[in-house]
Amino acid sequence: MTSVRKVKRERAIIVGIVTSDVRREQATEYLDELTLLADTAGAEVIHRVVQERNAIDPSLYIGKGKVEQIAALAEDDDVSLIIFDDDLSPAQVKNLEERIKRKIVDRSGLILDIFARRARTSEARTQVELAQLEYLLPRLTRQWTHLSKQYGGIGTKGPGETQIETDRRLVRTRISHLKEKLDQISRQRATRRRRRKELPTAALVGYTNAGKSTLMNALADAGVFVENRLFATLDTTTRRVTIAPNSSALLSDTVGFIRKLPAHLVASFKSTLEEVVEADLLLHVVDIAHSGFEEHIEVVKKTLEDLGAGQKPVLYVFNKTDALEDRAILTSLSARFSPSLAISAQRGINLVTLRERISELLRRSRGEEDYIIPYEKQQLMEQIPAFGTIVATAYEEERIHVRVRTNAEGRKKIAALLSPKSRRKKS
Repeated sequence: MTSVRKVKRERAIIVGIVTSDVRREQATEYLDELTLLADTAGAEVIHRVVQERNAIDPSLYIGKGKVEQIAALAEDDDVSLIIFDDDLSPAQVKNLEERIKRKIVDRSGLILDIFARRARTSEARTQVELAQLEYLLPRLTRQWTHLSKQYGGIGTKGPGETQIETDRRLVRTRISHLKEKLDQISRQRATRRRRRKELPTAALVGYTNAGKSTLMNALADAGVFVENRLFATLDTTTRRVTIAPNSSALLSDTVGFIRKLPAHLVASFKSTLEEVVEADLLLHVVDIAHSGFEEHIEVVKKTLEDLGAGQKPVLYVFNKTDALEDRAILTSLSARFSPSLAISAQRGINLVTLRERISELLRRSRGEEDYIIPYEKQQLMEQIPAFGTIVATAYEEERIHVRVRTNAEGRKKIAALLSPKSRRKKS
């Protein structure tokens, strides 16, 4: 007989704030999302506390009276964890812990904890560790001396250096090592992309839990893990998909975005998100049945701009239409967000049309262009395949005439290789 040990979930209180910049409706929605994040991390939310203030308190985030109320609730209901919906300063965390006598976690810390739990591959674990260390560095106490076993030894401690200074330096050394490792991973990804450059590429982007992985599985039979929780998957999956008869493309599923996503987390996942930056087309998947879907769209657009992918061709894919109570909204949305298409990935609605639209948009994004290369510069022929596919080559008397199929980014990079006089745009 096998016994199953049930893991006890931490009991938590979540805390939000209403200010002149955040309406109560918004604060309520933010706490709804924070509840989902807490559930994903393995905590059970017992109480939700919201305070209205003109501004955030620099020492406690909320007022002293509210802090006392939370401390009493935690004591009465055996709560061990207090989660705040915004990032807290190290001083705020220290002051709150002294008064409430419970573990204090802010939104970024919670998201990082989820990422650490969900990371499966070596790359994801490296990215999460880097983000955690950069987040914890300004909050450092005496908990990191174990790193000296990895990167300490002779010559690692200066005269008169305090223990906390030593710990900080060890963390910075570890951060440097992790960044070097991710740079190597980034170069390996670039090499793989060059090898598969003959195929057009599309990347799924969207707010977390919008249904990207479900759509990936529906289009590519990719076997991507799907769960009705935030950040179900962290690792990018790339598969070859058929988008039209005798026509294929590479489709990548990426980590979901979220409001207030820590900047250092986006930076740490840069090697993964390069699939977005390098894609010919972005499929922006939107959970159309969610009440806050328009804010989700803006969050994703802002994150894409931060990544340098704000000008990429985008197809808005309005997912979960089968859960809509009023489908009339789709008419107005199609006029506001173009090009767009309404689907249900789970039920397979409109997926044939989606393949057709992807094929059409990829054809537009990957045009062909002619280049003239003098024989004295023929070594450039070896570099062009890194940015596109050579579809025709003609060796003339004094020059090489080459036709390349590539996207807008590839055309820019090829143009940088050639002088203006040696480049001729296709008529």
